[in-house]
Amino acid sequence: MDHLLELIHRYPVLSVCEKDIEAVYEALTVCFEKDNRLYICGNGGSAADALHIVGELVKSFVLNRSIAPEFIARAEDGFYENLQGSLPAFALVENTALATAFANDCDPEFVFAQQVYAYARDGDCVLGISTSGNSENVINAFKAAKGRGATTIGLGGGTGGKMEAICDYSIIAPETDTNRIQELHLPIYHTLCLMIEQHFWGVK
Repeated sequence: MDHLLELIHRYPVLSVCEKDIEAVYEALTVCFEKDNRLYICGNGGSAADALHIVGELVKSFVLNRSIAPEFIARAEDGFYENLQGSLPAFALVENTALATAFANDCDPEFVFAQQVYAYARDGDCVLGISTSGNSENVINAFKAAKGRGATTIGLGGGTGGKMEAICDYSIIAPETDTNRIQELHLPIYHTLCLMIEQHFWGVK
C-alpha cells in the first residue's frame, strides 16, 4: 500500500491533511533533488521530533540506501561499504553552546533565526514544529528563511496559529491538546520520511 494511503487508513482523522502532506513531500523532494538542505526547529517535544526526523533522513529508515556513485569513485576501496545513502537534514536544536551564548547575549526568541540566517540558502527548506503555531522563535526562523530564499514548512495543530499564515506549506494536525497533536505529528513525519526514502531509493 502507498505510504500516504496507509497513513490515512491507520489514522482516518488525518484525511484532512492528505493534500498538505503530499505538497510537503513534493517540496522536500525538490529540495533534496537539487542538493539543497533541510533545517528543522522546535521547542520541547518538538525539538525531540526535529532530532527524530534528522535520524530518519541522514541514515537508512526502512530501505537499503545505495551510496552515490561519485563518492564510491573517489573513496578508498571498500570504505563506502560501512556507509548508507543520506539526505542533508539538520536540527537547529543541537548546539547548546551556540544557543546559550546567543540567548545570553541577544534575544533568545531569535536563536533559530540566527542559525537560519547563517546556514540557509536559496532553495533550502526550513521546517518548524509548533503545536500551537505561535512559538515566536519558530516564527522568527521562518522570517529569516524568507530573507534567505528558503522554503518554509510548518507542522502544527489546532487552528494553525500565526505560523500557518507565513508558511509556504503547512500540515495542521486536527487536534487541540498538545499531547494529542504530538501523537499525530510522529506518524505524519514518519510517513513523509518513508515517502522521500521511497522516491530516492525505492524500486523505479
